[in-house]
Amino acid sequence: MSNSEGRREGSLEAPTRHALDWRSDEFYDESSLFEELERVFDICHGCRRCFNLCNSFPTLFDAVDESDTMEVDGVPKPVYWDVVDHCYLCDMCYMSKCPYVPPHEWNIDFPHLMLRAKAARFRKEGASTRDRILSATDRVGKLAGIPVVVNAVNATNRSKTGRKLLESTLGVHRDAPVPPYHSNTARKRLSRLQDVGNVEARATENTTGKVVLYTTCYGNRNHPAIDEDLVAVFEHNGIAMSLAEKEVCCGMPKLELGDLEAVARAKEANIPVLAAMVDAGWDIVTPIPSCTLMFKQELPLMFPDDAEVLKVRDAMFDPFEYLMLRHKEGLLKTEFKTSLGKVTYQVPCHLRVQNIGLKTRDALQLVPDTTVEAIERCSGHDGTYAVKKEFHDVSKKIARPVVNKLKKANADHFASDCPMAAEQIVQDLDDHKANNPMSLLRKAYGI
Repeated sequence: MSNSEGRREGSLEAPTRHALDWRSDEFYDESSLFEELERVFDICHGCRRCFNLCNSFPTLFDAVDESDTMEVDGVPKPVYWDVVDHCYLCDMCYMSKCPYVPPHEWNIDFPHLMLRAKAARFRKEGASTRDRILSATDRVGKLAGIPVVVNAVNATNRSKTGRKLLESTLGVHRDAPVPPYHSNTARKRLSRLQDVGNVEARATENTTGKVVLYTTCYGNRNHPAIDEDLVAVFEHNGIAMSLAEKEVCCGMPKLELGDLEAVARAKEANIPVLAAMVDAGWDIVTPIPSCTLMFKQELPLMFPDDAEVLKVRDAMFDPFEYLMLRHKEGLLKTEFKTSLGKVTYQVPCHLRVQNIGLKTRDALQLVPDTTVEAIERCSGHDGTYAVKKEFHDVSKKIARPVVNKLKKANADHFASDCPMAAEQIVQDLDDHKANNPMSLLRKAYGI
């Protein structure tokens, strides 16, 4: 396609997602990859609808405008990798902007093309020490959470000297928010849940009333209170809770790196355990939208013929989605002890693309004398993107519209379902703290 053909109308049909052909040789073939990159970049250049999303698109469009031909064919191939590096797989271009996604004949899936490029490069070159460490959430969390080690790690992360050292040695930006580590993990704090045997629960058309909590790397080792608050709210509403016998990272950090074999290994560890829980009558929730999306979307697209992956997908819920499904059946308690006032709420990208609506907002607005203003804009944090030295300033620029709106909101509380996004947004605001919506709901219940 050439830009001279002009922009055509997009498809009016519902978007559909093709399975990821990541096992084929062509997926990693460099000539085939660059041919597809050029085709898609040319269509994007002719449309430019996504100019205000991540920095991938401005990087591409600026390169086109500054080229000799002012077309994609004039862009040096090394610049293609700059476009790839600025994509953090938020999926927003696919889900909310692009008119040419399947079933349109142009078949544009920009995020998965970027994933293909990342995977091809990883297979050929591997990854830097920094990127391997940042994506090794289980390994780093276990090491950093050792009782004697955890204090030293947290002290280093809080000190200016320590952060300068991290920046010079690993390329972790000195000003990027980094989470604390806990030796008393969520799985330890909630270990009583593993003793749950056969329990009675009140099922509805869409829920069993029995939920296994996938704690996530972040919830387990970095912010255990999120998992504790979730369990408290669910149990308060008569929902039986349990933990899986074991869990490892969902694989999202490795997906963003392009290490698809590592994603497959994580899948082989998690899916049989979770599928067995589904067979026993349990639904599944996670407190982190990216982890939920991994099981709902990315793993099914990587393993479309794996019955157990699909079984887990169908039993996986966002926690507020689950609560509002129960509320629809009259099973959610609405006797609250404390109002929340005005809440400014940032909707994370990986929650928006799940297409479940604003369930977090709806649940919080059940609290009397509470209003929730939802901001559907990216925080710029996006996994490891914001902590990397070369991308941190760009990430802050992406977050600026959210920060500015929060400044003007005069809200009593600020919250985001993604705790990393929340920390990034409030980092430079002395009069706001990052809250998790489930923690606010627990506060409203007074439990």
